Amino acid sequence: MTELPKNLLANPTLDRWLSVDENGICVRSGKVELGQGISTAMAVIAASELRVDPKEIRMGRVDTLTAPNEGYTAGSFSIEQGGPALRVAAAMTRELFAEAAAARLGAKPDEIVVENGLFRLPSKNETFSYRDLADAVDLRVDVRQRPFPKLLGLSESADGLLRPDLPAKLKGAAYIHDIRLPGMLFGRVLRPAAPNLRLVGFDKAKVQSMPGVVAVVQIGAFAGVVAKRDEQALAAVEAARRSASWKKTHTLPEDDDAQTWMDAIAVEPHQVEVAEGAAPPGRRTSARYSRPYLLHAPIGPSCAIAEWREGKLTVYTHSQGIYPLQVQMARVLGIDLSEITVIHAHGAGCYGHNGADDVALDAALLAREVNAPVMVMWSRADEMTWSPHGAAMRVELQATQDESGRIIDWSCQVESTPHLARPGMGTAANLLAASEIGSPAAVEEKIDSPSVPATNFKVADRGGDRNARPIYALPRLTILHHELPQGPLRSSAMRALGAHLNVFAIENFLDELAAGYGIDPLEFRLRHLEDPRAIRVLTAAAELANWDPQEAGGEGIGRGIGMARYKNSGAYYACVARVEIDEDVRLISVHGAVDAGHVIHPDGLRNQIEGGVIQAASWTLKERAGWNENGFTVQSWDDYPIFGFADVPQIETVIIRSTEPSLGVGEAAAGPVAAAIGNAVAHALGVRIRQMPITRDRIMAAMMGG
Repeated sequence: MTELPKNLLANPTLDRWLSVDENGICVRSGKVELGQGISTAMAVIAASELRVDPKEIRMGRVDTLTAPNEGYTAGSFSIEQGGPALRVAAAMTRELFAEAAAARLGAKPDEIVVENGLFRLPSKNETFSYRDLADAVDLRVDVRQRPFPKLLGLSESADGLLRPDLPAKLKGAAYIHDIRLPGMLFGRVLRPAAPNLRLVGFDKAKVQSMPGVVAVVQIGAFAGVVAKRDEQALAAVEAARRSASWKKTHTLPEDDDAQTWMDAIAVEPHQVEVAEGAAPPGRRTSARYSRPYLLHAPIGPSCAIAEWREGKLTVYTHSQGIYPLQVQMARVLGIDLSEITVIHAHGAGCYGHNGADDVALDAALLAREVNAPVMVMWSRADEMTWSPHGAAMRVELQATQDESGRIIDWSCQVESTPHLARPGMGTAANLLAASEIGSPAAVEEKIDSPSVPATNFKVADRGGDRNARPIYALPRLTILHHELPQGPLRSSAMRALGAHLNVFAIENFLDELAAGYGIDPLEFRLRHLEDPRAIRVLTAAAELANWDPQEAGGEGIGRGIGMARYKNSGAYYACVARVEIDEDVRLISVHGAVDAGHVIHPDGLRNQIEGGVIQAASWTLKERAGWNENGFTVQSWDDYPIFGFADVPQIETVIIRSTEPSLGVGEAAAGPVAAAIGNAVAHALGVRIRQMPITRDRIMAAMMGG
């Protein structure tokens, strides 16, 4: 690396990244801690270049006043993009302190040695710490005016390093739900039980008279209550619900199966890649795969705190993008960007766009009506219904094979509801209450206030076509992406975006193509791979799982393989899944291998892979959200089965050691695990299930030829 990373160029003053005072070294990143352990990895990166023990690093609060603006914590980009920026900033800081030490010692900066956080001349015993030199160093330096620093190298391992976010979490004191500000009140919001209903009104006088109620608010179709205690607010909003009247805005499709309702929607496809000329002759095979809407379903519902003081707003949120949220809230509320401060606080684990951004605007709207900070927490039903869903999708694949079974033509058509509807993506605010109050920002193409810049982030794909391009070396490719408008349910980003279904489809289809020629699935993949890193990962996973080409399936026991490189640019992951099927599918084991380049925190990487395995398995075998004539079909945990402790399989992961640049790993497992399970089920049953989740009903239908 010899050029300034783009995240550093976007935040070019060093004091945005680091500060040193009597309390030690404070490091700031724009990437927020979601439970993925990113704060530990960032501390290790900074410590490596500062030449201090990572335990000496204090990770600063992520807020819009002090932290660098690194957009969203998403896309597995934290280490891949945020890591290099922090690394260069730390190296440049070290050199500035070395210059200060040289001035005190009457030496040249390149004569200074730094070890264990101490600067010295080899010929002298006198040493200076970062604290000793803090008064002599001004970090309000533009990195573009400095020479590129010498990089000393990253730590080989951070295993055994305690994650700084864990002690408070283990004591139950870390989460946004636990924050209590002086004089804080509690709010709850009123939303319909169906996605096609809009609030008309309710008995405000009756609700206002209830115990503890401080304010009753209705702005257009947005409504909520503020009370002295949370249970009072909850009782009041339920009373409002009982007296509420609603109007129907549109008719929902009768069938919530994506294979059915998507047929009624026609959109022009985006041509991701199109092969020229006619397809060559050969054996032609086709298949269609699908997944339903999914839910984030975090254990703690979305929550936020808002406080207005002298016309300025402070918001505490567990959003994954505090800067984009700041911009869009300023638009909706009609205030200048400088009048809103957004502070990140820990929330329940979530990978993607859940209700965190929406509830922040809810809190701001309710807090504006009272002279006090207001905490708004969604109910479980709010979270399960109005939080953005993971997109519903279907994928149709066609392939032509020559006489040897080699693929000579490949065609893919992806249909998907939106994956990228976070605040700041596109031109609308993408905040639920913005449309309810009738804000122009909910639909406007232009931004009126020049003081509030647009945040229309450019992305390499639209989410639905993520990993639609196979990792394999195929001579002819056609990939079309039909991005549907918002469907019956609101959808946005969920871990891995379209890669979950796309890899499931690709890898299941490969097994089908291999079976048609009697070729072992592992051998078939190796024949079509040219990327040496992919070959190494696939081979390592197969060896770890003791892959046997002669292993017979059937009688309810099977094994399957899956692999991908996330986004075709992130980490490589391959795995072998073993299943046992009686009436339901039981996942026995997942043996995998991962290549994420240089690994900063091996324990954190394993956590990411293991969590990804469990979540992907839960999506693939259990999870489904939908609707019926009464509205949302999922209101609580009773309606939405997920993996429990008894379902967790044996998970083994081998890490391929590498000196290549670090790659994002948080979403690498989702597609390959789903694919391996699908292939294992087919190996066990002799029939293939192409629709997720792979449930008892779908197995019975497939066995009966349905």
